[in-house]
This record gives sequence, structure tokens and C-alpha cells, in this order.
Amino acid sequence: MSLRTTDHPTPPLRPEVGCHCCAARGGIWPARRAFVLAAAGAAAWPAAAQVDVGGASGMRRLVPAEQLETSATQQYGQLLAQARAQRALAPDDHPQLVKLRAIARRLIPFAAQWNPRVAQWRWEVNLIGSKEINAFCMPGGKIAFYTGILDRLQLTDDEIAMVMGHEMAHALREHARSRIAKSQATSIGLSLGAQLLGLGELGNVAANLGTQLLTLKYSRGDETEADLVGLELAARAGYNPQAAVSLWRKMGEATGNGGIGFLSTHPTGPDRIRELEANVPRVEGLYQQARQR
Repeated sequence: MSLRTTDHPTPPLRPEVGCHCCAARGGIWPARRAFVLAAAGAAAWPAAAQVDVGGASGMRRLVPAEQLETSATQQYGQLLAQARAQRALAPDDHPQLVKLRAIARRLIPFAAQWNPRVAQWRWEVNLIGSKEINAFCMPGGKIAFYTGILDRLQLTDDEIAMVMGHEMAHALREHARSRIAKSQATSIGLSLGAQLLGLGELGNVAANLGTQLLTLKYSRGDETEADLVGLELAARAGYNPQAAVSLWRKMGEATGNGGIGFLSTHPTGPDRIRELEANVPRVEGLYQQARQR
């Protein structure tokens, strides 16, 4: 099944105040187009996290989660509309999209232990025809892959699960929410005490993000957290944790071959791979248990 691809991903829209693109179309995409997953209950075994990433940043509380997720839903809808207009949005029966959604169904039941807000999320997974190496998960569980990351890296199912788990982890750990809070607090020169008193001002920021959610650059600490949480999510879902290492080796090789889109916000290197190698044994037992289910 063919899918029109472009040399560049669908360009982000310019910020628009009060955009109601999704609402004008009757909410999120109709059932035949959308992939909406109710967050399934987490498996009963073993609940304790095996990787150590500490607590989520307290700064995130300065930006209301509901507003950020609403903004993300609107931006995601606009991105899909642009892709559809360019005939670059994969239909529901596209083999690669079917695979992506099947992998997501296995990962999502294990997301709730990392963020209780998952119970309110409406997960979506879509595939966009583009040669760029890229994938993301926006706040609220809005996932998109570009065909370039699947085709150019020739990813196995296990490696796809590691990419998806990594991107889901950014959303679960609310890295975008934290980064926005930190950048805005710094830009307006507030002390921590003043930030706490000025929550409404930062809340307005969340409602008027424009295209920031698609271009945020996370810290090295955020990337490490996403690597490890994604590693555990995938292992619990029955995907081989060794694939995290092979994935980032492929990413490293792609650095000089036009993999700019993803790697500009997800830098690779030997330290990253060593960290993953050190944590694979922590989740190996989860993987083995999942295989026996």
C-alpha cells in the first residue's frame, strides 16, 4: 500500500489564538480515522518500577496539565489535517500503522504507574508519510511516527517499541510541562515563591503554545528518564530490552545521513548507550515474565 511521502514533514502551523480546528470538525477525528485507546488497567504484576529515575519535577505544577493537554490535542489535530491535505496521512489499514497501533496496545496498559492522569487520556497513534526520521508523543497520549524512522532505520518491532516507549515516557513524566514552566519562569525573572503565586500567568502560557510542543528540546536528564522509563514500558509489554541498545546505535549511524529531525532533539552517543546497557539487566526479568504470559 502506497503512502505519499515528502522530503520534509508536514510543516507546523503558525500559532493562532483560540484555534478550534478540532472542535469545528466535531471533536477528535471520527472513529474510522482516529485510533483512540482507553487506558487499560495496569497488569497486576510486578508493580514496582525496576529503573530508578526519581520523582517527577515539581516545576511542572506551575503549568496546568489540563490546558497543556488541550493545546496538544488541538496541535495534533492540525498536524493530521495538514498531512491529510497533502495525502500523507496513512489510512487505518496501512500495514505500518496497523503494526504501530498493535505495539501501542501492548505498551499502554503499563503507563498508569508512571502518571495517574493516564486514566483521562485518549491515546491516538497515526503515521505520516515523510522521509524525516522522527516520532513523538504529545501530552495526553497523542503519538505520531513518520515513515522515515521506520523505513530508513529498518526498525524491528522491538526497536519500534523502544522508540514508542521513549516518546510515551516524555509525556508520562510530563517533560514538556516542566520545560515550559522552567523556560517561562526564567524569562519573566520570577523567584520560586513568586512563581507559585503567579500560577495563572503560567497557565495562560500553556493555553497559547503555538507550535512549541513539536519543537521542545529536552534536557539530558529528561532524555535519560525517557530512555529508562521507555525501556521498562517496552520490557513489561514483552519487547526485548536489548533492542534499546541496537536502536540507539542505528540512531548514531543516522546522524550523518539526514536524521536531523529526531536527533536534533534526541542526541545520541556512547554515554547514552552505556546507560541503557547498564539498565537492561534491571528489566530483563520483566521481559522474561511477559514472554511467559
